[in-house]
Amino acid sequence: MGCVGSSQNKAEGNVRKIRKAKAWKHPQPITKSQLMQLRDEFWVSAPQNGGTKEIWDALRAAAEADLTLAQAIVDSAGIIVHNADLTVCFDERGVRYELPKYVLSEPKNLIADT
Repeated sequence: MGCVGSSQNKAEGNVRKIRKAKAWKHPQPITKSQLMQLRDEFWVSAPQNGGTKEIWDALRAAAEADLTLAQAIVDSAGIIVHNADLTVCFDERGVRYELPKYVLSEPKNLIADT
């Protein structure tokens, strides 16, 4: 039996609720189309940084989904969330996956396309 002050049980030990990434600022004002290009370039090259394509695909789907769906994707893919904003995650084999903030949220200095 546990008490109010006891820690999580082992089944819940690796579960971390994800949250929206904090606002960030690009070095220069950036348009939505430039941001989308940066994101596309990252996702195309990400599997070359190690890990499996399946985990990268799941992370992309989670990054592009609302929080509830993103949590379900992360949980079902067996992704271990180190940072709640998904900037650092691990797969079940311990491979590290790092996501830049620009794939997780929009910058404060986003400007309209001309």
